[in-house]
Amino acid sequence: MISQPGGAVPHRIDITFDSNGVDCAAWLYLPDSTDPAPVIVMAHGLGGTREMRLDAYAERFRAAGYACLVFDYRYFGASGGEPRQLLDIESQLQDWASAIAHARSRTDVDNGRIVLWGSSFGGGHVIVAAARDQHVAAVVAQCPFTDGISSGLASKTWTSMKLSGRALGDLAGSVFGRAPLMVATAGRPGTTALMTSPDSYDGYLALAPEADESFHNRVAARVALQIVRHRPGRRAEDVRCPILFVVCETDSVAPAKATLRYARKAPLGEIRTYDAGHFEIYLGEAFERVVADQLEFLTRTVPPSSQ
Repeated sequence: MISQPGGAVPHRIDITFDSNGVDCAAWLYLPDSTDPAPVIVMAHGLGGTREMRLDAYAERFRAAGYACLVFDYRYFGASGGEPRQLLDIESQLQDWASAIAHARSRTDVDNGRIVLWGSSFGGGHVIVAAARDQHVAAVVAQCPFTDGISSGLASKTWTSMKLSGRALGDLAGSVFGRAPLMVATAGRPGTTALMTSPDSYDGYLALAPEADESFHNRVAARVALQIVRHRPGRRAEDVRCPILFVVCETDSVAPAKATLRYARKAPLGEIRTYDAGHFEIYLGEAFERVVADQLEFLTRTVPPSSQ
């Protein structure tokens, strides 16, 4: 593990942790507290990196008394791994398990109280991660991807066919050691991209800071074959800790109907719905409402002080 000062950002340390032989880059936020604080492990969604507004959430949580471990998946952002922009679901779930293990190994946080926070595709990952790890204290699943079939049906048939063709070409090429065949993560309606709803292109890119050279709006196309078969929402019934589902009612990427169906099966599940689209809750008034509700949930289920 490597640590160094977090540059111009107060209360933040740059660290790395090992995930099955790959270095994952992370930020560690530590609150102004004399006692170790609960730690919220955080990661983004489809092709996303830490700089895409996760710092805004982490800063709010830190100010409320929580530590935060915010990481990039392997092959993305500042983390290691080749080839770049390769999105593999099981590899990302391994990164979650490694991030949790790293949090448990630290002595500068309350490593007995770990919270998982994931958004979009990462919102699906935290459902699976918490189902696999029964020692997590709480979970926040924000606009979570819960059902590949439901998300696929939200796309136009011709777009899905073009995407499948490119995915098959990429997978075939990988057998012969060829470089990945890329596809846009977010594109305008009618283009070949993983997300093509009317709000996807502008909404997704609005989250990426211009100065972030590690961000690229593309992933290896083969992941499309995994996404359609991926249904992390089915594991909600296996999550035994409190879990907050943050659901956008007009979500065109992770449809609310499927998410609500799964969320109601979580034994200690709580649901908050918002009149917002998939990308709206990261910014402005919607962001303020969501963060306030998440902090209410966190302070009630995993208080910053263990007293």
